Amino acid sequence: MVKCMCHGKPTDFRLFPLMAITLTVFWLVFLSMGTVKALAAPESFSELAKAAKPGVVNIRTVKTIKGGSPVFRHFFGSPFGGNRNPFEDFFKQFQEEGLNRDFKQRSLGSGFILSKDGYIVTNNHVIEDADQIKVILFDNREFDAELVGRDSKTDIALIRIKGGKNLKPLKFGNSDNLEVGTWVVAIGSPFGLEQTVTAGIVSAKGRIIGSGPYDDFIQTDASINPGNSGGPLLNMNGEVVGINTAIVASGQGIGFAIPVNMARGIIDQLKDKGKVTRGWLGVGIQDLTPELVDYYGLKADSGVLVTQVFEDDPADKAGIQVNDIILSVDGKPVSTGRELSSLIANSQVGHQTKLGVIRDGKAQTITVTLVKRDDEEKSPAVQNRESDEWGITIADVNSEFARRFGIDVTENGVLVVDVKEGSLAGKADIRAGDVIKEINRSVVKDRNSFIQIMKKNKNAKSVQFLIKRPNVGYVAVKIERR
Repeated sequence: MVKCMCHGKPTDFRLFPLMAITLTVFWLVFLSMGTVKALAAPESFSELAKAAKPGVVNIRTVKTIKGGSPVFRHFFGSPFGGNRNPFEDFFKQFQEEGLNRDFKQRSLGSGFILSKDGYIVTNNHVIEDADQIKVILFDNREFDAELVGRDSKTDIALIRIKGGKNLKPLKFGNSDNLEVGTWVVAIGSPFGLEQTVTAGIVSAKGRIIGSGPYDDFIQTDASINPGNSGGPLLNMNGEVVGINTAIVASGQGIGFAIPVNMARGIIDQLKDKGKVTRGWLGVGIQDLTPELVDYYGLKADSGVLVTQVFEDDPADKAGIQVNDIILSVDGKPVSTGRELSSLIANSQVGHQTKLGVIRDGKAQTITVTLVKRDDEEKSPAVQNRESDEWGITIADVNSEFARRFGIDVTENGVLVVDVKEGSLAGKADIRAGDVIKEINRSVVKDRNSFIQIMKKNKNAKSVQFLIKRPNVGYVAVKIERR
């Protein structure tokens, strides 16, 4: 026996192997109990990328812009203020020709092959208003594509190429099974660099970024840049779990993808009918707050409160009442107004939907026959030229707008029907569908009162709006002049 003196006590080295075995067994048991879990990066993404890349395409479009580019006005205007430009006569003929000439705007994006007969999924904003759509496959074959259908509300489009042989469609996965922290891979054409592969993790799910009424994005730190739009977000099995669609301009490496489970129904409708129809329930709703949960004596904080029921719409005909709490749609629990709206919108028109409801503390099931939601209905918007500085278009509330934006037709105030991108209002997060109730604590009754109040505040450095936002409630917004 070998001994050494440590702190005056002999050490028996024959015990070391036994101690090592004991520690190893303890560590394995510790890990098996799930107390410690390690998220190791895959050794390589090369096999996944190699298998998926044939199913990813580059999309190039050409769009005709009528009336010439404002660039001509910028370069050929007088740089000397009110003084005459000495070069004006020289450039005059070019200016007149340029301002009246149409020009071609080119853009690019990505997509992925859906089926062997040439259907391809991409973003609506990639192909919107395009005169020509060209698809380039991974092996550099080029095809002209036709538009099958598009949905601006979810930013999904379906195009098709004909005559393509040996197409390699990608398979859909299940985006509901994605967990925050799992690895994902994005393939696309960022900045026009075709077949680029980036990897990262799922940073969050259910993100709302203000792009539309059906926001439900997957957030990822896999690099998504201009040109990636429409490309696939893949899980580690090489299955499509998302459609890359948006980035945060001020963020570093923050991207968003449309969950494929939400996209499936949209794509099927586009393929079958070339357009999307959505179910309409006809209620105003609000998320439950802890105070409301306590007031109604609920055991859980899930469910959505009905605040309005639109006359002669499906909910009204089925007997839904104000203060009902909707807990489920066809057996699927709902905890937010956005979840409820999404489930109803994705239901077929004419479908008899079973709503789980609590009324006066008692649970019951109410069957509602859904009708078509008029998302694309063109309402006679009344523009307010006085608000051009702010970048908003307003109108008085009427029945058509109430249906379109999901608000009460009796709502006092003025409705925001459009917000110009990059405007003061847009930067302040004013949104279409907002109802402006007050301006600098002055009550807004209708469009005319809005105009008068804005005139009184035309020299103010900032203006405060009290807004009622669908599915949210009251919001205070402050707009600063430049």
